[in-house]
Amino acid sequence: MKQVHLYTDGAARGNPGPGGYGLILELVGTNYKKECSEGYKHTTNNRMELLAVIKGLELLKERDVAVTVFTDSKYVCDAVEKKWVFRWKKAGFKKQKNRDLWERFLLIYEKHQVKIQWIKGHNQHPQNERCDALAVAASKQTNQKEDRGYKQSNT
Repeated sequence: MKQVHLYTDGAARGNPGPGGYGLILELVGTNYKKECSEGYKHTTNNRMELLAVIKGLELLKERDVAVTVFTDSKYVCDAVEKKWVFRWKKAGFKKQKNRDLWERFLLIYEKHQVKIQWIKGHNQHPQNERCDALAVAASKQTNQKEDRGYKQSNT
């Protein structure tokens, strides 16, 4: 079974405000590494943290990959590792922010063996620092996308 390390980070200036995510995908035991980032006009930090994980998992071309996600987001880590997101789903995501992203996350999450591991942000972890730089740079781009789900999910 292929093993992948996925490093992610999200950023928003103003929260809500312009935001972005950054990710690094590494195939364990090889030199393969892919970086990706995108910026959005009006979003939140939590949405970008979660979107980074989603986008990274969506990059996987095969099913049933063993993925360790490294994130400095307690929001993402706790929602999965403490099984909150599964309770939210059973309850129909009533009053839950970012429903659109959590539903999208669960669709891709179920295709792989995913473990979420929290790492302390801004702690000199090379991949986390790089993801942070990618996310911040994306949040400052001039050609940002519209986060269509932000308004629907957070009103």
